[in-house]
Amino acid sequence: MPLTIEALMGKMPGAFLPEKAPGLDAVIQFKFTGEEAGDWYAVIKDNKCTVEKGVHPSPKMTLTADSSDYVRIFTGELDGMQAFMQGKLKLAGDLNLAMKLMTIFKIR
Repeated sequence: MPLTIEALMGKMPGAFLPEKAPGLDAVIQFKFTGEEAGDWYAVIKDNKCTVEKGVHPSPKMTLTADSSDYVRIFTGELDGMQAFMQGKLKLAGDLNLAMKLMTIFKIR
């Protein structure tokens, strides 16, 4: 069964590596287009990650991608940097946070 955005976002708190993000306090907004269009956000605070469906009023960074591309990035089938360079992944806000994303979550 293919991985859905709902399942993937549900796995994010368990994939969070707090030791890689000491003192990080951030909200990341995810805007998905395509087959599984929708809005989600992750709150990273106090060495925990929580994920909610919806739009946060003040995210530190916004990531926009086609839902199928994001699943491929998260599973390692598509390189995040390549996706960004090809315009498949759009980022707004704190780009340093975007670079940390790959290290603070256990991918795959």
